[in-house]
Amino acid sequence: MSEPSGPAPEMAPLAPDPGPPPPGGEGPAAAAGRAEPATGTPPRPDGTPAPAPAAPPPAEEAARPAGEAAEAAEDTGLLAPVRAGVPAEAAVTDQAWLHAMLAAEAALARAQARLGTIPERAADTITRAAAATRIEPRLLALASRETANPVVPLVKEFTREVAALDATAAEYVHRGSTSQDILDTATMLVTAHALRLIRGDLHRTAQALARLARTHRDTLATARTLALHALPTTFGLKAASWRQLIQDALTRTDRLLDGGLPVSLGGAAGTLAGYLEHATTVTDPASYTEDLTLAFATETGLATPDLPWHSLRTPIADTAAVLAFTAGALGKFAIDVQTLTRTEIGEVTEPTRPGRGSSSAMPHKRNPVLSTLIRSTALQVPALAATLFHCLLSEDERSAGAWHAEWQPLREALRLVGGAAHTAAALAEGLRTDPERMRRNTGLTQGRMLAERVAAALTPHLGRARAGALLSQAADEAARTGRTLAEILAATGELAPHHGLVGPLLDPAHYTGAAAPLVDRALPPRADS
Repeated sequence: MSEPSGPAPEMAPLAPDPGPPPPGGEGPAAAAGRAEPATGTPPRPDGTPAPAPAAPPPAEEAARPAGEAAEAAEDTGLLAPVRAGVPAEAAVTDQAWLHAMLAAEAALARAQARLGTIPERAADTITRAAAATRIEPRLLALASRETANPVVPLVKEFTREVAALDATAAEYVHRGSTSQDILDTATMLVTAHALRLIRGDLHRTAQALARLARTHRDTLATARTLALHALPTTFGLKAASWRQLIQDALTRTDRLLDGGLPVSLGGAAGTLAGYLEHATTVTDPASYTEDLTLAFATETGLATPDLPWHSLRTPIADTAAVLAFTAGALGKFAIDVQTLTRTEIGEVTEPTRPGRGSSSAMPHKRNPVLSTLIRSTALQVPALAATLFHCLLSEDERSAGAWHAEWQPLREALRLVGGAAHTAAALAEGLRTDPERMRRNTGLTQGRMLAERVAAALTPHLGRARAGALLSQAADEAARTGRTLAEILAATGELAPHHGLVGPLLDPAHYTGAAAPLVDRALPPRADS
């Protein structure tokens, strides 16, 4: 459905007429920032006038005041501050996707030239044109409303740009290819770049949490279950547990980057017939298609697929799974930090700087904004991943709608997780701890956290059922009266013969189990952390 059948009408150029450069010149990057529609159609390479544009912009675009159309298209992150300004946001912009599509076109040409099915000079020209393009994403997006994907208008305009350099080379643009090959390959390129950025921030987060865990290996803290104080633990084990989830996310990200992001090369219906049709010197079609796929993968740095995957969306589903897991891993860290920063707990504090965490109404507030931003990502990404999994239901050899439904959820998931990972690194590296507050908090239940230990020690003397019942009654009375568990037990006549046994058991610092050895087991050697 992506490729028009028969000759397509001429389109208006998707890049503005640059005119004379201003003093100091203007490079392609600066030109790409402009969004004014083209004011004229350049002549053909042979000097004859090009046809006029087939149609004006949509009425709703034309009716807007000057400049408003470009502003309407810009997504600044106003409603998604977690990713505003972070590297992953820049990695998945419309401009990044456009560059990736052009990189795919250039890589395909170089792959075909490697195998001798197009001239090397043509591949060189196509590569140069891709690097110097002036195509504007907004105009490409508007043209895509007529084609349902951006590759069709991109190929038309890019062919014009190549022809301006070498009319013969323009004949080899998109040779035998199809829209989905180019956009899927571009998607893998963008995804790989974003995931590498995410991986870097996950690594920073894991390193910072390892340092926290090692520093607080023996720092007494409270383990909470179902929101309530449960048993003593160490803050080091909490930090090591957060780090373990981040390491699990890193493992999944590395696995995806190591062979899970392939090029797409199938031709119009997954048979590579178009590529073969243009390879007139090929004597072994099976070998040629395998060699072309390998050459394309080599040129892009992506993996080689076993089969064309136009409707076999494993790479997208795998990416969705990694992003959803990573969001959850980061979210677990964030929600625990939110809990521990509560005024009545106060065991940790987020890193601060002027203006961070301030309230528009309450001057005293210093809100935990970093963990809030991370948690917001963890709540959004599962739904985006679910959409990507729905798109596995891709009918026939190419889908009308399922493929198209992937693009925006994938982009949003990549930049949200990228923002959360970047934020988590800052949070972990700057997290401030209050060990004294942690120690005091273990006493809030006045010894009741040690009831399990005392019951276990009394079991050989009283039996399991009786020891458990006595400690349950004692804990209830301590909570009701405000007395300590030690006082209640000391006044329990049945326990008089065992007072010498019970007393030493009521120090929480001596009931952290294997918390410290677990930290040692979870952490890498110091030089690697």
